[in-house]
Amino acid sequence: MTLYLTEAEVGEILTMDLALDAVEDVFGAWGRGEVINHSRSRIALGRGSYNLMSAGWPEKGIVGSKSYVGGSGGISFQVLIYGASGEGLLGILDANLMGQIRTGAASGIATRHMARPSENSKVAVIGSGYQARTQLEAVAGVREIETASVYSRTAENRDGYAKVMTEKLEIPVTAAASVDECLEGADIIIVITNSREPVLLGDSIGEGVHINAAGANGWQRRELDTRAVVKSDVIATDDVDQAKIECADLMAAADSGRIRWEQVLNLGAIVAGTNPGRTNASQVTLFESQGVAMEDISVGKRVLDIALERGIGTQLPGGGMEAGSL
Repeated sequence: MTLYLTEAEVGEILTMDLALDAVEDVFGAWGRGEVINHSRSRIALGRGSYNLMSAGWPEKGIVGSKSYVGGSGGISFQVLIYGASGEGLLGILDANLMGQIRTGAASGIATRHMARPSENSKVAVIGSGYQARTQLEAVAGVREIETASVYSRTAENRDGYAKVMTEKLEIPVTAAASVDECLEGADIIIVITNSREPVLLGDSIGEGVHINAAGANGWQRRELDTRAVVKSDVIATDDVDQAKIECADLMAAADSGRIRWEQVLNLGAIVAGTNPGRTNASQVTLFESQGVAMEDISVGKRVLDIALERGIGTQLPGGGMEAGSL
């Protein structure tokens, strides 16, 4: 049998704490060589595109994929999880909310392992969409935040974000009138936009900051200029192979010879302890998030297991074939 979970049912179960734990778990396994992750592939469809990414975690007995079609009619995300030994399709999860939360969780784990120690951080957020909400929520889940500020181009959007996140996290979040005002005094910077031109410039980055850049997951998008990338002493991404074809921030810096791909780390190596996230408090650290399938299958399996325990979801007919039955 296959368990199907709607967006609402996933939302009943999934919390940021669960996602942080699941994402840290899978990145540690990735760093130890226990996870297989395949980069996103895309099929252009004129007014839209089909996107597919997959991953396997043999030690956990799971393999699966995330797929979605985005276009003028909207966007729809699904995660499919299979048993790794031929047990069949274990679950189908609608995954819009899950994508938002697991993307935030990846930045939270990067912050935990790469940001300099601080008891009272100030966070600057550039971008005010739904993804920006889970980014700040995740950082708040791993770090004590004293204050946060947000900047986006539309005053109404940044004011709304500040109000919602102040109430949700019970910390003061203020709207800034410019990027420079937003960055003032920040030791953690979140950039989560759909910009095609850099919004965070190297000249604006102070000593010791940590940057989570989570919006530039396509070659046509830019969030950081090349100086900002070069200024970073430690650069990590969720999957270097995927970053080489998707992360325009890093692609531009590498193509111009300002960085070498060999110096870009997989976040898994940092979480597993193979490489340090930083070696001193003055370093600038950068996490470029692309969003990868191993995050989806790890979080998705946790949600499926809880759903089965609680009797949530709809059981669909079907399953695998017994070995030797072909």
